[in-house]
Amino acid sequence: MNGSAPASSSSTSPRTSPVEPRRLLAAALAGLLAGVAAKAADESGQAWAADLGSYPAAWVLAVAALGRWAPSARAAAARACVFFAVMSVAYYAWAALVLGFGWNRLLGAWLVLSATAVPAVAVAVHRATRRDGPLPGALLAGAAGIVLGGGAVLGDAAAHPVQAAADVLVAGALVAVLPRQARTRLWAVVLLAPATWLAARGLDVLQALLG
Repeated sequence: MNGSAPASSSSTSPRTSPVEPRRLLAAALAGLLAGVAAKAADESGQAWAADLGSYPAAWVLAVAALGRWAPSARAAAARACVFFAVMSVAYYAWAALVLGFGWNRLLGAWLVLSATAVPAVAVAVHRATRRDGPLPGALLAGAAGIVLGGGAVLGDAAAHPVQAAADVLVAGALVAVLPRQARTRLWAVVLLAPATWLAARGLDVLQALLG
């Protein structure tokens, strides 16, 4: 016995912190509101609102923000997964139960993405915004590339001016605001154009698979 006091049993590790369940609940509530709002925007009759609810800029920004401000990669993945899964269910449930459109088979595909690609993006942003160099810059450029490659900028910006502006603002935030290191920002900007091209090709393949 060395006389030192035993470690307190009341200490809580980050993995079992009571804060995290509340954060997951907050992510679920945010996803619920986002899903309902997106479907309501789709059916609002306003083209700009429908664009904001349909193009990827809004949800990429949400997932990136969850990753950026999560305390760990594990928390980033969990929060993003919960947010996106609940958002997807809320979107299609509102269409089926409130608007009477019936259930859509695409819900299953979005739930698969919620458990795979979405947490991967959140973890990538979580790590990239904390590190310096070309690889973190490439990861952030990839996230911004999804926004631009799947948005209105490369399509018909003149017909979708609000969405095109939103795409540019979100992409700018991803490459210039979220990173903590100046070199990471520089690399993200330099790699944005090729990342956008690659993302556009990948989204074309995904759209073809989803039908």
